[in-house]
Amino acid sequence: MADITKLGPWVRRFLQEHLISERNLSRNTQRSYRDTLALLIPFAAREAQRKVDELTVFEVSEKCVGRFLAEIEEVRGCSIATRNQRLAAIHAFSHFVAIHSPEHIAWCEQVRAIPFKKCTKRVITYLEKEEMDALLAAPDLKTTQGRRDHLMLLFLYNTGARADEAAQLHIADLDLARAPSRGLSSVRICGKGNKERRCPVWPQTTAELMSAIDGRKPGEHVFLNRYGRPITRFGIHGLVERYSQKITTRLPSLGAKRVSPHCIRHTTATHLLRAGVDINTIRAWMGHVSLDTTNVYAEIDLEMKAAALAHCEVKGVKPARRWNEDKGIMAFLRAL
Repeated sequence: MADITKLGPWVRRFLQEHLISERNLSRNTQRSYRDTLALLIPFAAREAQRKVDELTVFEVSEKCVGRFLAEIEEVRGCSIATRNQRLAAIHAFSHFVAIHSPEHIAWCEQVRAIPFKKCTKRVITYLEKEEMDALLAAPDLKTTQGRRDHLMLLFLYNTGARADEAAQLHIADLDLARAPSRGLSSVRICGKGNKERRCPVWPQTTAELMSAIDGRKPGEHVFLNRYGRPITRFGIHGLVERYSQKITTRLPSLGAKRVSPHCIRHTTATHLLRAGVDINTIRAWMGHVSLDTTNVYAEIDLEMKAAALAHCEVKGVKPARRWNEDKGIMAFLRAL
């Protein structure tokens, strides 16, 4: 019978059974939880002066976790948001252990009592229309690589897809109309938690996609790198940043923005909102589970706020003229 006090078996069950089989969390979430435990366990082993394999659950106490979180901020120089992300993973792990082992309920309560820190909520960065147009115009369409890069930027803007979603896209996920200008094209995107959504594809995007996948098999990835292999999310990040830097000299406003695939995603949602698309449609377009997430975009557009304020503006009351200053009416009365 396995020793329930040992930490190792619980970590294996949490990562292999709970996250994958029971929760079916996305690969990125699994990696985030794994990385947190990969940092915490050696730290706890040093604190307890034990080997990693000999570490017990109780030795990862609330005090140990507190010191670990302090080290993340003070030594590793991570932000409060990263610190809170690590703590969320530890909370999830302790909850899993307590559910399967009543002996650890008190330990779980102590660990889960560690509070999240308040942090400043960063303003969402998005591109104005002229900035997005300049980014799309940056690749050299005379070259094969330039056309590939342009298609990637256009697809991100069209669908609001995350970098990982675009990297994992297969040709079989595309439903393209043969006549792009007349038919309706769409793409099936697998998002966080393996949730699928369908996004409409613009005629220009459809035409470029058809050219890019011509003669290729349905099981292949849509987007390839310069070596003909499936592009990674890191490759997509590098692509976006490279073209952003290229046009910064012409558009100094981009210098104050961190342009990334997620910035383009925010741009898509903001531009849809400005175009009058209702918030529920944008939620489905972006693949948000909660409408609260989508409502953030309604708060960031200063132009829409200014327009709303203009409608509410109280017009100045004109001072009434004295009766004897109205020459027209006085002349009329004298003429009677």
